[in-house]
Amino acid sequence: KVSGLNLLYQKRTYSNALKNDSILRKSMSKEKYTGKDLDAYMPTEINIKKAKNSMLSLFQMYDIMDSYNKDFLEEFGDFLDSEEKKVEAATTPPKNYRADIVKDNYQDLNDRFYGNNDVMASEKSAMHGTHVSGLIGADRNNGIGVKGIADNVKIMMLRVVPNGDEHDKDIALAIRYAVNNGAQIINMSFGKGFSPQKQWIDDAVRYAEAKGVLMVQAAGNDHKNIDNFPNFPTPVFKSDGKRASNWITVGASGDSLTGGIVGYFSNFGKREVDLFAPGLDIYSSVPGEEKYQALQGTSFSSPIVAGIAALILEYFPNLSAQQLKSVLEKSVLKPTALVKNPETGDWVNLSELCRTGGLVNAYEAVKLAANVKGERKPVKEDTVKLKGF
Repeated sequence: KVSGLNLLYQKRTYSNALKNDSILRKSMSKEKYTGKDLDAYMPTEINIKKAKNSMLSLFQMYDIMDSYNKDFLEEFGDFLDSEEKKVEAATTPPKNYRADIVKDNYQDLNDRFYGNNDVMASEKSAMHGTHVSGLIGADRNNGIGVKGIADNVKIMMLRVVPNGDEHDKDIALAIRYAVNNGAQIINMSFGKGFSPQKQWIDDAVRYAEAKGVLMVQAAGNDHKNIDNFPNFPTPVFKSDGKRASNWITVGASGDSLTGGIVGYFSNFGKREVDLFAPGLDIYSSVPGEEKYQALQGTSFSSPIVAGIAALILEYFPNLSAQQLKSVLEKSVLKPTALVKNPETGDWVNLSELCRTGGLVNAYEAVKLAANVKGERKPVKEDTVKLKGF
């Protein structure tokens, strides 16, 4: 997230990037080029050299040398649009879309029969969820695109987050819906800085906990310490300060040879982030026939962990949510090299940035799970208190 002043600077950077891109496409005689293509290009005219150096610096700064100019500029523009709306929202009362369009009573948790079955809305707005789903369960045997981590899963598509911050009511009801309809693992690639109805979500998380459902959440992309600045939803219950036992929070790791072991944008927390998983330049499915793209963010680290949890559960279905969490955390790879703190730039041990001090390790997790006696038990309906229902 950016401040108003920083947003102005980013908009100028974006405007200059568009101008430079136009110059470079014409001089290179190609509409699409990568950062590596640009690095190898040797113009002689001064204005073209300036355009190259300015554009190349952006590719290098964001560590996207393999990405195409069009994809980068499109993502940059979408990011600025989103951030501009958030800055405006700080001083402008929002329109009451809930009443006008969604047509539910937001203050009533029991009013839950609203919305529709359109999970797409548009290709652009469905990109995030499609990318996440592909990481978990894309067909591993068709020789097309990518291979999902787990090969025997079903994806339950619940679109509850708009292009902006999610609403607590929608998240709480989605968790309950997923649990009631057979989900064993819930991936949550979303987050925000304020949760006015946190109790609704806490009650839903307790429900999932009682039903033996593992919840995996993205730590967020604000390069901040969420021990001090929470990224909601959180596993800590508002009413008593206790922590959900079925919850894993995931930061984004990268390549030690390119962008560093820890993603430069990733949130972290010695107490609140459990482990790190790949989140830079992650290739997966996007909307459209046989379309794939590389994206980055903790939103894609989270489904990698959720997918590994699903893989483990395929072979060891009697493991409880708590055992899955334990197996994933105890099997992490702990790097010996120092990593860069995304907020301060200091070099520290990974144990300073997350609770386990490690990176998810599917191979070791499966090996460890093979030696754990499963404790998954059926839960009777009357043993679970359904607050608000």
